[in-house]
This record gives sequence, structure tokens and C-alpha cells, in this order.
Amino acid sequence: MTIAVRTFSQLNEAASAIASDRDAAFFGGGTLIMRGINEGHAHISAIVRTTDAEFRAIRTAGSNFEIGAGATMSDVLANRELSFLHEAARAVGGPAIRNMATVGGNLFARSPYGDFTAALLALDARVAAAGSSGGRETPLADLLRDRERNGHGVISHVSVPRPAGGAEMRFVKVSRVKPKGVSVITIAAYLPLSGSRVQGARIAYGAMAPTPVRVAAVEQALEGKTLDASGVAQALAVATDGTSPASDPIASEWYRREVAPVHLKRLLLGQPA
Repeated sequence: MTIAVRTFSQLNEAASAIASDRDAAFFGGGTLIMRGINEGHAHISAIVRTTDAEFRAIRTAGSNFEIGAGATMSDVLANRELSFLHEAARAVGGPAIRNMATVGGNLFARSPYGDFTAALLALDARVAAAGSSGGRETPLADLLRDRERNGHGVISHVSVPRPAGGAEMRFVKVSRVKPKGVSVITIAAYLPLSGSRVQGARIAYGAMAPTPVRVAAVEQALEGKTLDASGVAQALAVATDGTSPASDPIASEWYRREVAPVHLKRLLLGQPA
């Protein structure tokens, strides 16, 4: 089957083309769509892409960073101000994949992929669609909840709050193959402290549900606690509450539930993975 390639100089034009053709697919870095095409799983008539430089730009906007959806993992790693996201970006494939894989594309990677998105979710990121009124942003959690059911348009950028002073961002990807295997589980933890106690923790998992998810039970159990063995004990007891991991060629549901509290403990206590 012949697939047309349509290139637009402006992102909004590309978004309009996608909206008017239900058989067209947007091409960011190609790591998802090209695999689907090569394996015969993607039934599309046209690929739509853009050369708009704004689509790949990374800039500061007040207390937030605006990361263009077309920015690659390598772009994130090259930006020193985004050091709190470097571990998550480094978890995406090897160097060749990171040179192509985009921030926007990772938002739509099916479990057990989407490691970078788990980190964005823990940071309470928001997303904006191209052409939205005034660049209106919506919570990333809403996009993940609705992405299979509703039209989402073309994402223009992701807005990420700058971590507050004294807050830590911790991330671990657990895989059977090092250094770039598929995830058994991914854990991202944003840990603001008031004195020595956690205040407003946000914990997100990858590969523990159809999309990356926040783990409210763990967040609540950490509130007001210290990051030591006794302080994190209740969080470990509810480590998999509200999750729905799948069994796949990488790991079974049972195994993911068994290892989740082990790796959560190591992450919270700052121990090696």
C-alpha cells in the first residue's frame, strides 16, 4: 500500500490536516508509527509531519518549562536546566532511539513503554494541543485517561513545573535487559520536603496499568513521613493499590506486583536499584 507523506512548515497546518483526514497519522520522531507500518499494524493512507522549529523548542515560561512535543530525548539530555528529567530521558532506548524519540510521541506509547511520561506525570505536567485557544493546557493525567477514547489532536508542547527548592525528583526503570530493556516497572517520585518530612509527594508508575498512573495510596501514606525505613513502611504496604498491571512477554502481573514494593523502597530510601 502506498502511503503519502505531507509536510507542513507550520504546526497548526499539520494539525488541521490531521483533523480533516481520519486515515492520516502524525509523524514526530517515527519510533512508534514506523514500527507499526513496518509490522503491518498501522493502516493509514498518509503521514503528516511539520518542520516548524517551535515544535522542537524548549523554553522557560515563568516557573515552568515548555518542552515542544517534537523535542527528542537527546534534546532533553542536552538541556542542563532539565537535569531533573535526564534520568527518565536516558531510560528511553539507546542513543539512536533517543535521537529520534520525541516527548510528544512518548505520551502515546503503550504499556510497558512510556517511561518518560511517568516522570512527567509525577511532575504534574500539563499538555497543550496545536491550535487550542490561547494555547490552553490540560492536565497530562486527563490526556492519558482519555487518549484511547477521544480525539486529542496534535500535542504542541508539554508544560512542566520547575521543581521547588528542596524537592527531589527520583526515577528508576526496572528491566531484565540492561541498559535498554523494556520496563518491568518504572517508578517516578517527586518528593518535596518540609524540614525532614514529605509534603505533597507525587508518585507515578509505568507498566503498572494501561497508561502511566499516579499512585494515590502511596502518596497519601507518605504525607508527613520521613524518608527512612519506618517512615516509608505504610507506603510499601499499599505500593500496588489502584494498579492493574498486565501479563506480557516481559513480566507477569504477579511478578510486577511482587517487585513494585521492593523497588519503591529502594527509590524512597535512596538505595541503588
